[in-house]
Amino acid sequence: MTSAAEPAAPYAGAPGQPDHGPDQDVPRVITAPATPGDRVFRGVLRIAGLSVFAIMGLIAFFLILRGTDALRAVGLSFLTEQKWQTAAHNFGIAAVLPDGLLIAVIALVIAVPVALFTAIFISEYAPVRLRAALISLIDLMAAIPSIIYGLWGLFFLQPRIIGFVRWLTSHLGDAIPFLKVRTGDIGTSYTSSTFIAGVVVALMIIPIVTSLSREVFSQAPQGEREGAYALGSTRRGMVRTVVLPFGKGGVIGAIMLGFGRAMGETIAVALIISPSFNTITHILENGANSISALIALRFGESDALSLSALMAAGLVLFALTLLVNVAAGFVINRSRSGASIAD
Repeated sequence: MTSAAEPAAPYAGAPGQPDHGPDQDVPRVITAPATPGDRVFRGVLRIAGLSVFAIMGLIAFFLILRGTDALRAVGLSFLTEQKWQTAAHNFGIAAVLPDGLLIAVIALVIAVPVALFTAIFISEYAPVRLRAALISLIDLMAAIPSIIYGLWGLFFLQPRIIGFVRWLTSHLGDAIPFLKVRTGDIGTSYTSSTFIAGVVVALMIIPIVTSLSREVFSQAPQGEREGAYALGSTRRGMVRTVVLPFGKGGVIGAIMLGFGRAMGETIAVALIISPSFNTITHILENGANSISALIALRFGESDALSLSALMAAGLVLFALTLLVNVAAGFVINRSRSGASIAD
């Protein structure tokens, strides 16, 4: 019998109750009533979330509206033409888009190993006090304006990296064709190159990749860490078998976000490069370009059609960056690390 103080449990098959056996332990779903404050807070959050989509849509609409004249003038040849002669209706981004991609790839090749090793050191090896200082330093690097990196690369890095670039082309140019400098052994042959621009951009994306990777590594399950140690693993072995597999998806997402950041970099690249409308095949030679640098350098001197062409180029860059970021978010959400952070 049921005591007076305890309500009788609903019998199996009662209205609104699932039909479970008598020995099954069924958790009760507890829902809290929504107060007016909860409803207001939920509405504010929903508006904030939807505003992101609204802002992105407005940006895309603005670029489409302003770039329509240029796209109508040249059609699909905008994606295949390598010249930029707007007065003759002969212009396109076929030269600057691959150059921008190449700068981003060079930046990733340099930045990713440095960022991953730094993230592992901060997460797994650094003492507590040093860890806090390193995290603050990484955040400070991310807050430095782009123009500071560009000026540093132009006045400090470029004169000092020429010797290394000359060594690369002298010793590896014959074996690796894209490291060959074909314009002769003079100082101006090695400056304002795709490689130097990539090095500067690499310094700008290191904080992004480091911060995201460190956050992912810190979410590795403590039980799996202790299990690895219990089985006799060293710290290096624990990092290799537990931390890195757990954070693989998050690291891939961080790299893709860094790639999107590198593709959209403007001021630093514009200060370094010597604009060229030829597809770059030798990364150590003088001359480079990117869509973002093209927009920054040509905006002030553009007529109506030229301005529309720059907007169309910005639309292509916007779509490419958006696709990269969406793909990064998809990879992170499908990974164990992404699911752990979401929980």
